[in-house]
Amino acid sequence: MSHAADRADAETAARPGAPAAHPEFDRLVRTMWRLRQPDGCPWDREQTHRSITKHMVEEAYEAVEAIEEGSAAHLAEELGDVLEQVVLHAQIAADEGAFTIDDVVAGLNEKLVRRHPHVFGELAAASDGDEVQDIWDEVKAAERAAAGEEGGAREPGLLDSVPLSLPALMQCQKLSRRAAKAGFEWPDLAGVWEKVAEERAEFEREAPGSRERTEEFGDLLFSLVQVARWEGIDAEEALAASNRKFRHRWARMEAFAHEEGVSLDGLDPARWDELWERAKAEESA
Repeated sequence: MSHAADRADAETAARPGAPAAHPEFDRLVRTMWRLRQPDGCPWDREQTHRSITKHMVEEAYEAVEAIEEGSAAHLAEELGDVLEQVVLHAQIAADEGAFTIDDVVAGLNEKLVRRHPHVFGELAAASDGDEVQDIWDEVKAAERAAAGEEGGAREPGLLDSVPLSLPALMQCQKLSRRAAKAGFEWPDLAGVWEKVAEERAEFEREAPGSRERTEEFGDLLFSLVQVARWEGIDAEEALAASNRKFRHRWARMEAFAHEEGVSLDGLDPARWDELWERAKAEESA
């Protein structure tokens, strides 16, 4: 661990109420080690980083769902499942001689200290979240430059650290935010809406079912995400909320149809609209 991290930890540990030892975490690490032993669990022993990739993503989304649900007990359980993935990946790496869970935790701690100079360093305290984000961007830019120098390769590009595996809307918002901070930006929101109109026109000019029409639709979505960014809206969260709303309304429509002894797939358009508006009215009430 770096001297800066040691110093930060010493100062934090001296504060009243600072967290101390976490024996349950050590117990978890030992349990995972045991599961990967020759006489452990066959399933755990045969896993690789790649084989459980989807589980990491699934568990993270289930934790987010628990947050939206508002259940502390459910969230604690789902965070445990996320942590299981972290510890399992670390144990797989340890078995391969690559790194250990201690390396993971030490690296994270050093990064947190390094990226919070307004807390652990010489900078004055940040006044708000936007200022903190600016500090993070500056520190990360310095890290990218240092990584390029150490590796002897080109300096990593501004967008290189945005993971390709992120959901498309989230990735789009991160990409555009970084580009905007570098100066690649519209002068006002009206210009963004003009871009949306331009992309819609380009989409409509292409032949239905063509590769070009699909590409233009992606450009249209990209432009709409810029509107969200300008409005301070998280596009991923906004769409997730709309999905939840649609699920709820659909479930109510199914319930209404069941009460009336009819099937949804046999309704005419007018009846569909009636049940949809009834579900909406119920939400408002």
